[in-house]
Amino acid sequence: MTYELTPLFRNAIGFDRRARLVETAAQSAGGAAYPPYNIEKAGDDSYVLTMAVAGFGPDDIELTVQDNTLVVTGRVGGGEQDNRQVLYRGIAARAFERRFALADHIQVERADLANGLLQIGVTRVVPEALKPRRIAIGGTVSSAAPVAGPANDGVAVADDKAA
Repeated sequence: MTYELTPLFRNAIGFDRRARLVETAAQSAGGAAYPPYNIEKAGDDSYVLTMAVAGFGPDDIELTVQDNTLVVTGRVGGGEQDNRQVLYRGIAARAFERRFALADHIQVERADLANGLLQIGVTRVVPEALKPRRIAIGGTVSSAAPVAGPANDGVAVADDKAA
């Protein structure tokens, strides 16, 4: 028997998904499949989240980042702009809220809405203090140089007989 685990890995961007596996599984189990989206890796440290939000304008969508969670909320607009009667509604225009877990050091850089697609660019920005550093190995140590140790704690000791 095989299990389909793909829904467990859909809402994580930029980090090892196993850390929030249970939380993501609980969110995915709710059956929220609207709006559909893609998560693409655009470079070594950049990702693009693309959501199909036909019928929503820039004023109808709100993006917030709080506690390493990106929340995309869509609110239904103010109704029909002209007096047309809808005979068949195939384009969903219902309110939605999608949550995406973000790893540490992931920042939302931009959001663009064009042709019914909302594209959100995120980038991993690792602080300099956390980046790996290469330490150069120096040459041999000269025997004339004072060596720090428990005996003199790195302080040069003057010879009393020289005075």
